[in-house]
Amino acid sequence: MPETATAGRPTALVIGAGASGLLAAAALTEFADVTVVERDRLPDGPGPRRGVPQARHAHLVWSGGVRAFDALLPGVVDEIVSRGARLVHIMGDMVSRAPSEVWFRRFTATRHRNLVCSRDLLDHVLRDRVLADQRITLREEVTVLDLTGDASRVTGVRLRTADGEVAALSADLVVDASGRGSRAPRWLAELGLPVVTEREVNAGVAYATRIFRAPAATRGIGFPLVNVQANPAKAPGRGGIVLPVEGDRWIVTLSGTRGGEPSGDPEAFTEFALGLDDPVIGELIQGAVPLGDVATTRATGNRRRYYERVARWPEGFAVLGDAVAGYNPVYGHGLTVSAQCALAARDALRRTGPTATGAARRVQRAVARPVGAAWDLAVGQDAFYPGACDTPPTVVERLLSRYVDRAVATGARNPRALGALLDVMSLEKPAARLFSPDMLVPMLFGPRRAYLQGPPLTETERKAATS
Repeated sequence: MPETATAGRPTALVIGAGASGLLAAAALTEFADVTVVERDRLPDGPGPRRGVPQARHAHLVWSGGVRAFDALLPGVVDEIVSRGARLVHIMGDMVSRAPSEVWFRRFTATRHRNLVCSRDLLDHVLRDRVLADQRITLREEVTVLDLTGDASRVTGVRLRTADGEVAALSADLVVDASGRGSRAPRWLAELGLPVVTEREVNAGVAYATRIFRAPAATRGIGFPLVNVQANPAKAPGRGGIVLPVEGDRWIVTLSGTRGGEPSGDPEAFTEFALGLDDPVIGELIQGAVPLGDVATTRATGNRRRYYERVARWPEGFAVLGDAVAGYNPVYGHGLTVSAQCALAARDALRRTGPTATGAARRVQRAVARPVGAAWDLAVGQDAFYPGACDTPPTVVERLLSRYVDRAVATGARNPRALGALLDVMSLEKPAARLFSPDMLVPMLFGPRRAYLQGPPLTETERKAATS
């Protein structure tokens, strides 16, 4: 990889080599030579690293993210699948209960697919693909201390290496993709820029994850993803997911809000799963062999920073992905939003290039669209948990929540409505899609199938998992 910029090419610097940073780097190579700076030493293969503790829990990429992945890195989804991931049909390959406690029928007419694998595998393939690009240089074990420049233009960063040396690194465009722990608000304030408005909606969700060996009879049959979502109307909300992944393993993640959190006690894990409103996850793992201890996480609140609203914005700086907004992981939107942010940044820069006046501002406003779509979906549920935010949901928010519940109930029983619902849930289309004829006609006029009375596992699937 090059150590110096190509003559005549702009330079870009990306903070963070997680999924968001790698996707941002891939987007920027069209316009600039890119340096990625990373605090950790990256693993050589599909393994864990300190900077991504949430990697132990269940992850997926919604179909809106799958499309963005391939738009940024053509063929990368097929490559991830070739290494053991699955493209899971929604809802044909899923057994899913909505927050309203409605079970979805396993319709197969929809086109939506989730990419499902371990986070370790996903990050490994992205690293291999992105860092092989000769226009990208990786600098590991360096910590960004602050931005250089002034309130009108960011010119680079000041960083500290592993041996304690402090140095400056210049760039035409600096992109912060450092995740939830981003220090961008402080850095901008130090340059004399206005305070960034933030909002947090924290349902107090705690996560506990344990990996199991998939029961032998489930291997090779495409065992479905099994998901029981928590009901905000019944605090504490408890839920869980069984995610079959590569290596004949099940990643099982359990969650609970304040007063109903799962613990890290291995002996209590299955008991918690059996105590969910529907015990299907507990029943599936009762006889499964665990492959390690329980991993827990409590930093799961929805937090958004409204950079696009800042009155004055410096040239040469942008913030993407989780550094703009982090979401309750139960909705699985983080990776999808990161990919869509990188794609939005690329599209914005195609119009002007990275060094044009106002380019960074246009990027920041462009990424606010995918960020906002996922934010509205997450907050529309989590705001109803006790203590989640300072002010209770407004009348409009309550009315919208009721409408979404009705849309979910319609989609659970009608494939046409399900397609419209998944367009929104998959972050492919805006929420206005929920008011289209595809949703309204089935909602108002039917025909309506009966609600399912339990999880739609086939007899073969249930026997394979529990025999």
